Amino acid sequence: MDEATKKKVQAKAFERLIKHLGERKDVQNLDLMNLAGFCRNCLSKWYREEAIKLGENISDPDARKEIYGMSYEEWKDKYQK
Repeated sequence: MDEATKKKVQAKAFERLIKHLGERKDVQNLDLMNLAGFCRNCLSKWYREEAIKLGENISDPDARKEIYGMSYEEWKDKYQK
């Protein structure tokens, strides 16, 4: 697989992970952290860090919104137990 195709596949897999987590709001961040060693907040931090490396300025709340599909505060109010 060439590098460009590999990057496209990785991007699609990441999009699928975000979609899956969006559909599984019943899975709490603490559950993810305990079982997998990362959570939605980790993903948002990684997203932000990689954007910054590419010269994109993105705030922490904006990065979280990309991962959660809504503001973090809204997600906590609706889904955090």
